[in-house]
Amino acid sequence: MSGHSHAKTVMATKMANDAKKGKIYSKYGRLITIAVKEGGGSGDPLTNAKLKTAIEQAKNVNMPKENIERAIKKGTGELAGETLEGVSYEGFGPGGIALIIDGITDNSNRTLGEIKSILNQNGGKMAGEGAVRWMFDRKGVITISDEGKTKEDLEMLAIELGADDIKSEGNNLNVYTKPEDFEPVKKALEEKQIKINSASLDYVPKEEVIISEKEKEQAQRLFEALDENDAVNDIYSNIKN
Repeated sequence: MSGHSHAKTVMATKMANDAKKGKIYSKYGRLITIAVKEGGGSGDPLTNAKLKTAIEQAKNVNMPKENIERAIKKGTGELAGETLEGVSYEGFGPGGIALIIDGITDNSNRTLGEIKSILNQNGGKMAGEGAVRWMFDRKGVITISDEGKTKEDLEMLAIELGADDIKSEGNNLNVYTKPEDFEPVKKALEEKQIKINSASLDYVPKEEVIISEKEKEQAQRLFEALDENDAVNDIYSNIKN
């Protein structure tokens, strides 16, 4: 999971029943709505790159088309919706791992209290602004499949198209880019008919830390507890898996 949001990994394994699906769809709906608002009210993914990425992420968890369209309309003002804002918190978890917790909420004071409580109950604590963020780089992360091509060929192709770094993960390759190169590299890979499993702007740790198995279990419980919170969308850490 290095370089990826732990919340996305948790969510991908929680699609078993309708209640969990509804909660996940709600999270992605908020992500789409705020992407529209931050894009100046543009509900067109062709001109709003952040919205395009949010829609792709929603489709990856099989969010129905009508849910996506409703979330876009809430962003454009065609439908009434909550007053949403993006929030980001920094903290430490079991074993001293660094955490960045990103979310979307309709009540930032309530969400701050909830995040503090979850951290305190699971071997973590809040940190001041800037205490953790310097340990991470903001990067585009594009996960591609090695179907039909060797990893060596894919690595060479990704570098030619402007990738900063490539890391192998099972049958996939994680392609890392500068934030400004994220969309151009992604588009170029798509034009080369490369299968993209996921693509997002993430916080990637500059260095990963090794913790004990017991602390890893505690960290996983913390990630799951944070993910249960309706406001939390992404959880990044510098834990080495």
